[in-house]
Amino acid sequence: MTDQAVDPDGVRLAQEAEPEGRFLGRTRELKELRADIERAGLDTLSGRKAPRARVLLIAGRPGSGRTALADELVRQVADRYPGGVLRTRLSEPDGTRVPVARAARELLDTLEVPAPAGAPEDDLTEALRAALAERRAVLLLDDAADAEQVDALLPDNPDCLAVAVSSGPLTGIADVRPCTLGGLDTKSAVELLSRFTGSVRITVDPRAAERLAEQCEGQPAALVLAGGWLAARPKAAVADLAKQLHTEPAQGTVVSRVVRLVHDSLPASAARMLRLLSLAPAAPLDPHTAAALVGCSVEAARTTLDDFVAHGLLHTAGSALPQYEVPSCLHPLLRDLAEAHERPGELQLARARMLERTVRLLQSCRAITETDSPQAREKLLGMPRALRFPTPRAAADWLRVRRTALLASARLAVADGELDTLARRLMSQLVRAMVAHFGTRAAASDLYDIHGLVLDVAERRRLPRERAAALLNLGDLDARTGRTAEALLRYRAALDAGREANDPYAAGRAMESVGAAHLELGDYDRAADWFGRALAERLARDERADAARLYGRIGAAHTYAGRYGEALRNWRAAVAGHRKNGDTAAQARALSELARVQEYAGRFEDALRTCREAVEWARRAEDTRLQAALHLRLADSFGRLGDPASAALHRGVAERMLAEEDTEESAGEKAEENAGESAEESAEESPEDDFQPEQGANTCEIRSASAED
Repeated sequence: MTDQAVDPDGVRLAQEAEPEGRFLGRTRELKELRADIERAGLDTLSGRKAPRARVLLIAGRPGSGRTALADELVRQVADRYPGGVLRTRLSEPDGTRVPVARAARELLDTLEVPAPAGAPEDDLTEALRAALAERRAVLLLDDAADAEQVDALLPDNPDCLAVAVSSGPLTGIADVRPCTLGGLDTKSAVELLSRFTGSVRITVDPRAAERLAEQCEGQPAALVLAGGWLAARPKAAVADLAKQLHTEPAQGTVVSRVVRLVHDSLPASAARMLRLLSLAPAAPLDPHTAAALVGCSVEAARTTLDDFVAHGLLHTAGSALPQYEVPSCLHPLLRDLAEAHERPGELQLARARMLERTVRLLQSCRAITETDSPQAREKLLGMPRALRFPTPRAAADWLRVRRTALLASARLAVADGELDTLARRLMSQLVRAMVAHFGTRAAASDLYDIHGLVLDVAERRRLPRERAAALLNLGDLDARTGRTAEALLRYRAALDAGREANDPYAAGRAMESVGAAHLELGDYDRAADWFGRALAERLARDERADAARLYGRIGAAHTYAGRYGEALRNWRAAVAGHRKNGDTAAQARALSELARVQEYAGRFEDALRTCREAVEWARRAEDTRLQAALHLRLADSFGRLGDPASAALHRGVAERMLAEEDTEESAGEKAEENAGESAEESAEESPEDDFQPEQGANTCEIRSASAED
């Protein structure tokens, strides 16, 4: 029975060879639920149009098959909802309530609707309602903790259907249609057992099978575990298991009694792995996680996990990589077994091993993108083969598939509170891996959550330098999504933390960011003042390149304020600074801005002269696009001066340069695509292939590590 998997929280077999007849029983409940979809609601009876989606509630204890019933109902009605099926869990396996904002973001990701990083709950739920306003879709809200979660996610569209799964009533949601589950009927329960044991053992002693089903109280989770126990023991009679269950102490639920029996019958190493799976994050786990928890090889862990699937203790998660899920009804029972059989120190050590393995996998995932670095290549080759990725694409695929589990690992590590050193390493490596493979913009939402966790640890452990770095990164993400006022508060707090840590880099970076926020808010006087403070810091440390750039930022602030004299002085200082530093491209850009300010000030002849000088420096810097932009500016200037011939000449030059640049870029992209294909082919033979990741230049990394543990 190793090719068969069962959801212990229901009765659906995940065996693709049997598309029909996979769901057992619940005929009456399915009929009533389908009828409830068509039944008129209170609003319709009163002559009003229903303002929101119809809500069906499937209530029952964990292990009663409530999720499986919801899945079957959705499968049967899915063809009537062309907008698709959206699914999310509203509780973690350990019972922790999932924040509404996270659930809404997951649903928006499924709909491929972009949402700003760090957006508040109200904005996310509003975006979700807007996305579903014109769609006829089904929402399956699994394991809802309370009515507030469900209510916040309901679309304002009566053509949608929401199917909520919960342990109890959802008081407060109008016109909800509840369906409360008990046990399976005897016939369905026996048939479920026979799918594991085969029909012969049931036919030989049908009374024993019925007695076993009765002892399991018709609970699908208990029946699945009992069937898995019998499948692993082909010579055992059904009556033997019924007798053992009868002699079990009547403590807890029937599911807990069957779990204890199955656990006690496993080999010692397998039983320990089963217990320790309760320490894994609330997401699909992989063989690496299980191997780290118990300290065995990845191959041995995968074999044991597959055996657990055959026993009905786990079920597989659909993925290109081997992934497994602990059913929510078993998670608290395994946690109780772990606390009863393991010492607290052993549990903490298992958590540490799991987090350390995750850190090393993330290091390998990032290192495969740095093949131009001899140090990174040497470090990668020094890792065990089980931790190495064959190609950058394989690493990116792993990171994408394991994203949910990795984020859950970070949250788990921070919540633990006793493994902060590992938690900080994990989050640092997770940020670097995501930026290397996906880029800062694509991973912004996840990065926002991770930086928030870094801030939690930094505040808890009183680490001002790391607090400053987290606040700067959060402020950057806030600013990028238009929340400038919130970003300004972050930057000011980062400045305080940088000063507390006596970190001139963080303090200077915070000052400049405060100035940028004021500039965005239109407070040009404060912007220039803060840029000036940052400039003084840079000059005091003889950081000439940053000083030249800050002269330009001060010039921009004065330009916006209409103080062209101050702006010209600062842009000239920027030009001089870039010239001394030998930065030709930056000098050309500063001259371009200087010409713009001269034009604003009405000094057109000076602007033309400066613009021609900027064109020459842009040519030396081989910046074709800047040259074209400057030629267009010259064309506009000549047009205002009444010289259409010169304007046409410069405009033609700009258009020709842009056309040539576009042609070269198209050829370059084609060459890069061909080179990428060749690199992928060669990467199958060697891990040292060439891969250039997108860099997150704005990410402020933690620049020191505390000696605290």
